[in-house]
Amino acid sequence: MSMFDKPLSVLDISGSGLTAERVKMGVIASNIANAQVTETSDGGPYKRKEVEFATVLNKSLIGGKNHKLMLNGVSIKGVTESKLPPNMVHMPGHPQANKDGFVSMPNVSVAKEMVDMIAASRSYEANTSVIASFRKMSERALSIIRR
Repeated sequence: MSMFDKPLSVLDISGSGLTAERVKMGVIASNIANAQVTETSDGGPYKRKEVEFATVLNKSLIGGKNHKLMLNGVSIKGVTESKLPPNMVHMPGHPQANKDGFVSMPNVSVAKEMVDMIAASRSYEANTSVIASFRKMSERALSIIRR
């Protein structure tokens, strides 16, 4: 099987990684933007969103009955709300403060979101590097064939 065969397409695998990380960065940006929202249309504070990835595996037949699982990238399993409780912050003058002066704030840690954003960004960069390397290798292979 060559690097140009469909089941092992480098471009498809890296492309799925780029798509997944782009979605993850969008969710992280939404979490950061809503880190101070104390009242949503559902009632209560904003709940942190999390992206779940799933590995894409394909079965291929190799010599009769033998099945081999092959990695074909990553997909987004779903975007879910965090099950963690809201952060209770003592702010007696706030309009949403309870009788004890505590406000239910979103369960978002901006520091954690920034770390996740850096990790997603690095993963995105790694996938773009793979695509660039594949392109260079393909160009070199074609130049060898043309000689």
